[in-house]
Amino acid sequence: MRYRVKAVAADARVVETELDAPSEAEARALAAARGLVVLSLARAGRAGGRGRFPLLLFNQELLALLRAGIPLAEAVAALADKETRAPVRGVLSDLLTALREGQALSRGLERAPQAFPDLYVAMIRAAERTSDLERALERYVAYQQQVDSLRSKLLGAAIYPALLLAVGGLVVLFLLGYVVPRFSHIYEDVGTDLPWLSQVLLEWGRLVEAHAPAMAALLLGVLGVLLLAVRNDAVWAAVGRQAWRTPAIGERLRVFELARFYRTLGMLLSGGMAVVPALRMVSGLLSATLRASLDGAIERVREGQPFTATLAASGLATPVAQRMLAVGERAGNLGEMLTRSAEFHEEETAREIEWLTRLFGPVLMLVIGGAIGLIVVLMYLPIFQLAESIG
Repeated sequence: MRYRVKAVAADARVVETELDAPSEAEARALAAARGLVVLSLARAGRAGGRGRFPLLLFNQELLALLRAGIPLAEAVAALADKETRAPVRGVLSDLLTALREGQALSRGLERAPQAFPDLYVAMIRAAERTSDLERALERYVAYQQQVDSLRSKLLGAAIYPALLLAVGGLVVLFLLGYVVPRFSHIYEDVGTDLPWLSQVLLEWGRLVEAHAPAMAALLLGVLGVLLLAVRNDAVWAAVGRQAWRTPAIGERLRVFELARFYRTLGMLLSGGMAVVPALRMVSGLLSATLRASLDGAIERVREGQPFTATLAASGLATPVAQRMLAVGERAGNLGEMLTRSAEFHEEETAREIEWLTRLFGPVLMLVIGGAIGLIVVLMYLPIFQLAESIG
């Protein structure tokens, strides 16, 4: 979830920013960890496609213009002139004003926290120290493309089972709510003994027909409750806690979070940011349990303890990542090794998701088909018995 925060910074300035956190309590904790005194906190509205700032496209176009030899201010002016969407043009115009006033690019980006995340601003600020803005933009483009690719794989894996559940559920509701009540009239005057399950099904049909408005209202009420539950942060937090407690699922969630942690931290370190500030910057990507471990690791790293050994002791390094980070720490390319560790675990996660999707799809089809088939057989079974008695 994304939250809009208005707070007082350490230098007594009132700032507004947006934070990603699973719940409001964790958003407040994350703001406090960054030295902010929260004045107000509200859930950020879901931005529509027209109002949402296209950060990836902005970086790609800005990188192309800078590589063509165009100065930074002129490149931003060109992007603002071509933009037709008023909210996006407003952000670019404010950024251009800051640049023409002589401010650094990172200071201009800080003016629009709804468009430029804290991680992005920190990466640009680190690049300004090393005069390596083009390389920083290139790293961010590659980072965002990898994140979007993984997100697309997860979304694609969830679409097929969701469609199966939706279609199968509608068919079952149609049979139970429309077809079965009509079949119950056919068997009202049948003298033969019906199988027990057929009797239960037909009694259900009579119940639905006798109390159709109440049953429809109950169904709508259940759907409404489910919709409210889906939109409730506390429900998602409870589901998340339960998922983390499940051994197999919890371990996969841990590896997935660590992979995102490695990739983001690797991008910041490759951009020239120091280890301790970078670790503090990415702490919001982790769940509460892992974040507590990271807080202790940050203190030990700040005291001069080895980076890889500290992460391993805090439970923040998988066996593969521990070996790769140890090599990167000795060779002085820790950022690159963090990125490679993230790629390894992301590919592993993608393979597991693909395997589960291939397995879950047929199993779900069998379950839905079995439920529909059972209803149909129970409806027609009395006819078969009646035909046998006549014969």
